Amino acid sequence: MNLTAQTIQQIERVIRKVADKFSSAEVPVLTDIHLQVKPESGELLVFNDDDEELTRCVVEQWIGHDEGFYDSAAEQIRQCLEHLRRDVIEKMPVMHPFCFVLVDEDHETLRDIYLVDDETMILSGRLLDGFEKDLDDFFRRLMEE
Repeated sequence: MNLTAQTIQQIERVIRKVADKFSSAEVPVLTDIHLQVKPESGELLVFNDDDEELTRCVVEQWIGHDEGFYDSAAEQIRQCLEHLRRDVIEKMPVMHPFCFVLVDEDHETLRDIYLVDDETMILSGRLLDGFEKDLDDFFRRLMEE
């Protein structure tokens, strides 16, 4: 699913609204940002750590998609977060490290989308993909020698 200009605008508007919610905080807030997407309605809902809804919108391009929807939506959100990194994300008064997390309807984590730590930014939840296989291969070679 390719990003349309309208989808980019909708996602970025939601991110800006979330940042605005925290802008009045005198002391940095300790929270992660939880994003929930619903393919049947196209809704994007955003919550804090206390499961309080911060904002929501309907991303029309997402309505009715099933196959690979969560991977696609997570990647689209990640791209928008990266685009807003300097202007919005880095200026949010949220204590580091904090993370944008994709959650399901029960608020269980599906994947980390974007992690911000003082000097480290992990832009993909797939940082350690293949790590277990690499480790197994390493141990196998080690035992053969």
